Amino acid sequence: MMKTVPVEDSVGMVLPHDITEIVRDSHKKSAFKKGHIIRAEDIPHLKRLGKDHIYILSLTADEIHENEAAAILAQALAGRGVRLNAAPDEGKITLAAARDGLLRVNIETLFQFNLLGEVMCATLHDNTPVKEGDIIAGTRLIPLVGLRAVVDQAAAIAGRDGHVLQVLPLRQARCGLVITGSEIYYGRIKDRFEEVLRRKLDQFGSTVQSVEFAPDDPAAITAAINRALAGGADLIVTSGGMSVDPDDVTRTGILAAGAVDTAYGSPVLPGAMFFTGRIGDVPVLGVPACGMYHKITVLDLVLPRILTGEPIGRRELAALGHGGLCRNCPTCHYPACSFGK
Repeated sequence: MMKTVPVEDSVGMVLPHDITEIVRDSHKKSAFKKGHIIRAEDIPHLKRLGKDHIYILSLTADEIHENEAAAILAQALAGRGVRLNAAPDEGKITLAAARDGLLRVNIETLFQFNLLGEVMCATLHDNTPVKEGDIIAGTRLIPLVGLRAVVDQAAAIAGRDGHVLQVLPLRQARCGLVITGSEIYYGRIKDRFEEVLRRKLDQFGSTVQSVEFAPDDPAAITAAINRALAGGADLIVTSGGMSVDPDDVTRTGILAAGAVDTAYGSPVLPGAMFFTGRIGDVPVLGVPACGMYHKITVLDLVLPRILTGEPIGRRELAALGHGGLCRNCPTCHYPACSFGK
């Protein structure tokens, strides 16, 4: 239950909520915190903030304050690899990554949670790589005081199927690179793929176990893959030879090496001629030539998911079409952009 009194009559009363002060281009902060005992000298400041009346708060057993609700909701939303960032502030609480990894958002459960109306949760996009401490979501009760039953219902929804939010760890793969192309193998041009792929693997904590070079010959490509596997590689990444020219035979070599559960072609630009599969338990990724000169490609969308142990096949690739067009911005801000979202 809430009643109001004129601010002039509120001296000695306790504020039931934070009061925010916003100064454009300067700051947004709590001018008065919940629990503050109002003094006579506070009255002019409160009036400047547009507070002509102050709530007197008296909760029934069926009601809940925004700060208590925020803590309950955040705990329910947080799954593996997620922690509460701090205590509720102005009725809101944020959640952060408790480790480096890949953010997974249960989108349907999040939708059902927000459909209740009196609660909210805003998140980063599903499949966003994050670092420990990154803010990944925020939640709150919309009104200052709500029904405890609604908060309990929201918490029950948020806890379904492993919770709305998880940060999955990325395994540290030992990658075997197989760089194809007769022009590289015979020294006609200098290879540029190795440095690109090393950099992409390194950012996720994976290492290059071996580097094999092969001409445009399926048997040679198969042999290079087999040597990488024999050397202990638990991830194979090939480069080049994925297009439609007669010399583009990398895919043939991968299939001859025993690849199964394969998918060729993705609705992503750059990266339409991407290949995925596995040889035994080892994932195999075929990166088309665009991976050498485009800063961000389909590989950047798929690699972290592979490193969580997720199998990537035709359905997973097909889902990348919505948001799968890179804008090729003069200054790349990936992953803080629409690509892959």
